[in-house]
Amino acid sequence: MATGSLLWLRHSGFFLAVAPLKCSPAPRTAVSPPVVVVSGHRNHQFHCSVRFLCPKSVIPIKKEATVRRDTIARSEVSAVGPVGDSSSSASEFQLVSQARGVLFYSVTAVAAIFLFATMAVVHPLVLLFDRHQRRFHHWIAKIWATLTIIPFYKFEFEGIENLPLQDAPTVYVSNHQSFLDIYTLLTIGRSFKFISKRSIFLFPIIGWAMYLIGVIPIARTDSRSQLDCLKRCMDFIKKGASVFFFPEGTRSKDGKLGTFKKGAFSVATKTGVPVLPITIMGTGKIMPPGREGIINSGAVKVVIHKPLDGKDAEKLCSESRDIIAQTLLLHGYGVH
Repeated sequence: MATGSLLWLRHSGFFLAVAPLKCSPAPRTAVSPPVVVVSGHRNHQFHCSVRFLCPKSVIPIKKEATVRRDTIARSEVSAVGPVGDSSSSASEFQLVSQARGVLFYSVTAVAAIFLFATMAVVHPLVLLFDRHQRRFHHWIAKIWATLTIIPFYKFEFEGIENLPLQDAPTVYVSNHQSFLDIYTLLTIGRSFKFISKRSIFLFPIIGWAMYLIGVIPIARTDSRSQLDCLKRCMDFIKKGASVFFFPEGTRSKDGKLGTFKKGAFSVATKTGVPVLPITIMGTGKIMPPGREGIINSGAVKVVIHKPLDGKDAEKLCSESRDIIAQTLLLHGYGVH
């Protein structure tokens, strides 16, 4: 049918006219040119519409390479490795850490028995000549701690030159990562009074040795006990002894440095002695808090910072925490 021609169809009083509109040629894949369709009956009522005749077009579909799911699964498994090997290696690691933990407590118990006997024998002389500092007992405690930890992990000190003289009363403050902090800090070789929970004093041998050294007991949930503890600390300092605080109040559960309480710094400002910040790193990985039955392999580093002086407890607290926090961040540890 030529362009612009009109096609009439008539059947039973019904007629149909079909006429394609003039338009430019379209590509093969395009819709066909529009067509005008006019229909009507004998009563001369007409209906006109425009329709597009769309021939079947072939749209090329690009086929992509497919990979079977079982192939992917096999490749992932081969990349990860056998599940049984990883679980067995983890269980073996736990068994080794548990065995090291049993050996650790065996060594510390045996060493404590003999050294505690020495402390008990000389205790009357210590009370007579060195009642407050009890330097001989601290020397025995240093030997006990050193014998205990040397077989299990290496430790190093930085800033030993910042330590005060043995007879200079000082408030020591440190972050608290693990039960091993006490062992490591005892090897510094300075006489200071720790603050410990009362329940620890009930442990045989070790609790008794803590009593002979002069560790200060405290009940954390009792406000009156806390005030008595601070008063005893000030009394010790006035009599020439030093005290050691963990300003976080407890061991960090996630290894990150927590907020500091102001008690230690109030003692320092009221007694007029310097504050010595100490950063301890690595003990939390060797004996994580809450898992005191294991000893992992690792190393410990203790950084002894320069002493701080001041009359503002809040400022001393903030400065000490900032110094310890910067050191922890520098070595890849977190800070709250």
